[in-house]
Amino acid sequence: MGFATALSGLKAASTSLQVTGNNIANSQTTGFKESRAEFADVYASSIGGVSKTQPGSGVKVTEVAQQFNQGNIESTQNSLDLAVSGNGFFVLADTVNLPDKNNPNAPVDPSVPSAYTRNGAFQLDSSGNVVNDKGQYLLAFAANGTTAAEGFSVGVFRPLTIDTAQGLPNATENINMKLNINAAAAVPPTAAFDPTDPLSYNNTTSVTTYDIQGNAHIASTYYVKTATANEWDAYLFLDDFGITTGGPAVPPGGAPPSTVVTPVNTPGTPMKLAFTSTGVLDTVNAVPATKVDFGAIDLSDIDPNISVDPMAFDLDFFGTTQFATPFSVNGLDQDGLPAGNLTGIDVDATGVVFARYSNGGSKALGQVALARFPSNQALAKLGDTSWATTSTSGAPIFGAAGDNNFGGIQSSALEGSNVDLSEQLVKLIIAQQAYQANSQTITTEKTLIQTILNA
Repeated sequence: MGFATALSGLKAASTSLQVTGNNIANSQTTGFKESRAEFADVYASSIGGVSKTQPGSGVKVTEVAQQFNQGNIESTQNSLDLAVSGNGFFVLADTVNLPDKNNPNAPVDPSVPSAYTRNGAFQLDSSGNVVNDKGQYLLAFAANGTTAAEGFSVGVFRPLTIDTAQGLPNATENINMKLNINAAAAVPPTAAFDPTDPLSYNNTTSVTTYDIQGNAHIASTYYVKTATANEWDAYLFLDDFGITTGGPAVPPGGAPPSTVVTPVNTPGTPMKLAFTSTGVLDTVNAVPATKVDFGAIDLSDIDPNISVDPMAFDLDFFGTTQFATPFSVNGLDQDGLPAGNLTGIDVDATGVVFARYSNGGSKALGQVALARFPSNQALAKLGDTSWATTSTSGAPIFGAAGDNNFGGIQSSALEGSNVDLSEQLVKLIIAQQAYQANSQTITTEKTLIQTILNA
């Protein structure tokens, strides 16, 4: 019986050595989780139960349990390297459903997860899909639009694909001007306004706007103080053509068509800016609002060489004042964009992946999917630092980084192995001693048997 007990001890010590050696071997493996050999004592069963004097039958390995504590996060230079700080696994799929290139608008069935990993070393395949070194696809939640504000369909999996096509241009829809118009300015000496005559206006501003094809158009506004107290005329020109608004302040898409006044440098009907006696903007075109809407500007009247949908935008003077200080532009921007090329990929802490374009625009491509489980240790080990669900691990709970007990995602970083080499070397010594002690038990047992046989 002593031989069997010692043999079980040898097997247990050998398993401990194998587990420790595996930990040491994977001390530099990205996303690796160390294992721990767990043992239990063995007693021979009988109807009467285990007696108080029964010595036991040895030891057995009950489990080689992986420890899912956090590994160190190290920075890299690759924006597609991702690390989870906290709870959660990246979701992988061996095969995915991709859009039909001949019919890109056709519905695509969601992809099915097949494995889960903490190894965030991802790269692009030849089709622009984000994959790991085994060619498995990183799954993401489908974007509801082109911006993060439009949200994502959690649970609807799509392969994360980097769109390398040109960034689409955006037509200008809003121009925001925050100015201070000098209350002490005099009425211009030239009565008839002419954009080519600086003596006929007080000040001017310009901003580049874009049509739906990305063609640039210079929107210039001229400000003329009138003889009426606290009132100014503001003339809008687009590429030196005067523009007259088509109607009252309504959403630009629904505003009546605006008029392009020809020939070039011919002013249209001015906007009327009226200020209170305290210098605050009161009305625009006699309406208590700050916006003027220009709808359906026919660009063919400006440039007959282009054929493009009409422009429609609003001009907002919110925050404009009339104080006795020099004319100043405190804010001037518009929301249009020209066409652009892909310049980079950004991933934020919630896993939202943005394509960044040379035109200054960005597009939300998806949100990296994460999964967590009721029991991480019950996951099936697949190798290649990946795991699969089992009946005892519980069904995966999917979500986004930072939500519902999920950790955050760090881009351009990888989670290293959580193996502590110093600790493993100590365990190696202990396992070696246990192996030697069990070997000594066998040697002693052999000596006793020989003594009995030779008696």
